[in-house]
Amino acid sequence: MRVLVIEDEVRLCDALCQILKEKKYMVDYANDGEDGESLAKSGAYDVIILDIMLPVKNGFEVATSLRKNHIDTPILMLTARDSVSDKVRGLDCGADDYMTKPFSPDELLAR
Repeated sequence: MRVLVIEDEVRLCDALCQILKEKKYMVDYANDGEDGESLAKSGAYDVIILDIMLPVKNGFEVATSLRKNHIDTPILMLTARDSVSDKVRGLDCGADDYMTKPFSPDELLAR
């Protein structure tokens, strides 16, 4: 399985990539929304893990753009934003699932 992680916090991004690689996933990453969107548009991924608060282009914008461009790769939003309105907005933008930080690696892998 090939995973794209779009996360601007470098330490968290590294940790996510390590967790996934330990489970034998192939992982690519981007540290801003624009680069992440560009990688995601390749269609080479089985899942995208997407933060909301990103430089250049936020996660809501990335998810909306991907769906408008007919990229149907499942998106899991992983973010510190935990309000119901943010969750609804994320799902309305095209996310398939929404998890809040801090998170359990076991729950992330299960999703």
